[in-house]
Amino acid sequence: MIDELVIDANDARRVADFWMAALGFVEREATDTSVDIAPSQPGPLPIAFMQVPESKTVKNRVHLDVRPTGTMQEEVDRLLGLGGTIRGFIEEGGSFWTQMRDVEGNEFCVLRGPGDGWTPGEL
Repeated sequence: MIDELVIDANDARRVADFWMAALGFVEREATDTSVDIAPSQPGPLPIAFMQVPESKTVKNRVHLDVRPTGTMQEEVDRLLGLGGTIRGFIEEGGSFWTQMRDVEGNEFCVLRGPGDGWTPGEL
């Protein structure tokens, strides 16, 4: 069983603060070198941000996909306001999404939301 997702960061606090705001998570535990966040209600997997000395140099091998409750564009705009940046827009296989980066450059995707015609059960 997977207990939590761990993401390396140069500034664990800064990255955790971005993702808490992005996902509506709360801080679960923090030390000088790590910050664990989790949903405020039981649900998705907790995420831990572990401080490491080396910087990110290549594309992530694992990334988060964020499903908005409204439209993809509304969520992209909100995440830009939190310090995220856009990497690109993808149209593939009859779907579309926006590739973004968090405050340390970690890639993630913002998927279509209900306002874009997405319905639960669809990819």
